[in-house]
Amino acid sequence: MSIPPAAARALAAARLSAEDLALIDALPIADAGYGYDPFGLHRDFVGLGLSITRPLYDRYFRVRSVGAEHVPRTGPVIVAANHSGTLPTDAMMLWTDLLLRVRRPPRPVEDHFVQTLPLVGSFFARGGAVGGSRGNTRALLAAGELLMIFPEGVPGIGKPYSERYKLQTWRVGHAELAIRHGAPVVPVAIVGPEEQMPQLARLEGLGRRLGLPYLPVPATPVPLPVRYRLRYGPPIPTHLDYRPEQADDPEIVREASQRVRDAVEVLLMEGLRERKGRLFT
Repeated sequence: MSIPPAAARALAAARLSAEDLALIDALPIADAGYGYDPFGLHRDFVGLGLSITRPLYDRYFRVRSVGAEHVPRTGPVIVAANHSGTLPTDAMMLWTDLLLRVRRPPRPVEDHFVQTLPLVGSFFARGGAVGGSRGNTRALLAAGELLMIFPEGVPGIGKPYSERYKLQTWRVGHAELAIRHGAPVVPVAIVGPEEQMPQLARLEGLGRRLGLPYLPVPATPVPLPVRYRLRYGPPIPTHLDYRPEQADDPEIVREASQRVRDAVEVLLMEGLRERKGRLFT
């Protein structure tokens, strides 16, 4: 990371309100002694990240959020959401919403290629993102952290417009983690990103040469200013309904994962029924 923490703090202070700065200062962060937690999270970079995403949250995507009170304020928890939009702005808006409404530092679990991207990988890590290894997620849940997981992964964010709001292959790792480490799963539906940047094509060969799963060719140069709607559902009590040793049973894990998927689909349908238009309402 080329920006020193003091500069990150100064940049954030110049752009954030006193209330937001107080929120950042009050976040529960396990400082390992040098301002960073064991995974690279730094309070000043969380503030800098919020100073970047807050205008998008408030004025560009005009996020409406319902049900954030379902996210526990303490203890291990996994937030599982649908994923779409060509660019991961849905993850940025969910990160911002959780930060503002739950007042905990969210820990997005990212695909491994993100960590290798110049500057971006380091900046995301400073804001709380972690690679999706078992060791990372185990340690974070054991420490009582809030994980953000998108079970659709790259196929979700890269789905064609014709498949909008149809969940892609739903990975089961979040359910295995929740059962093994005693964490409830809060389902979240994000409505809006599907229309922000339709893809015309995907250049897979060129993408792989750049270290990406593919290089998208979008219909618009930047995401359209669609209104985002975030809808949280009640926690699925995987920590109560299953024993830790059942995390080794593939059938149990698939059952728990399907419960989360079904909950996200219901929330998606509710969000789609609520809106009156695709872009600006």
